[in-house]
Amino acid sequence: MGTSTVKSGEQVDRQKRILDAALELLSRHGISGINMRAVAREAGVALGLVNYYFEDKSSLIRAVLQQIEEHDLLLVEPSPTSTPDQQLRESLRRVASPSLLTTPYLSLRLHLWALAQADEGFAQINAAAFDRYLQGLAALIGNAVPGLSPEECRERADDIVVVQNGMWLTTLLGIDKAAIERGIARTEDIAFAPR
Repeated sequence: MGTSTVKSGEQVDRQKRILDAALELLSRHGISGINMRAVAREAGVALGLVNYYFEDKSSLIRAVLQQIEEHDLLLVEPSPTSTPDQQLRESLRRVASPSLLTTPYLSLRLHLWALAQADEGFAQINAAAFDRYLQGLAALIGNAVPGLSPEECRERADDIVVVQNGMWLTTLLGIDKAAIERGIARTEDIAFAPR
C-alpha cells in the first residue's frame, strides 16, 4: 500500500471522527453544543484539524446534514437480490431498526428538524434531502405495485413518512415494540393498497 493511500485513509478516518463527534454533540446539546473547539475535543483531534477540514461551523453542519442524507437514502436503497415486494418491505422495516429507535438518534433527528426551521440554508439542504428520500420510497412503491401513477406513488410515500415520523417521535415517549410493529404494518398497508 502506497503512502498516498495510507494518507487518504487517515484523512477519511479523521473526517469521519469529526463528523461523528459533531453528530454526537448535536444529539446531546442541539446546535448550541456545536462549536469547533467542542467538536475537536469530542473527536479527540486538534482544533486546527477541524478547521482544516471545515471552514466554519456552518460548513461542518452542512457536512453533518449531508451525512444524514446519505444514511437516509440507504434506508430506501433497493437490494439487488430481493424482489420489488421484498425491497419495499425491507425499506419500511429499516426505519424501525433498533439502532434508529434510540433516544440519542431520535434526539438528533429532532435537533436537525429544529435546525432546518432556524436557518434558511439548512432548511434548503433538509428539504432537498427529504425530497430525495421521498423519491426513493416512491420508486420502491412503483416497482412493487405496478400500475400506480408517479403521483399515486408519491402520495403513498408522503403518507408513509407521516406514519414513520410518528413512530420516531412517539418512541421517545416510550412506545412499545408491539405498537412499532403495528406502525410498520400500517406503512405496508399504505404501500400495497390496491388502486
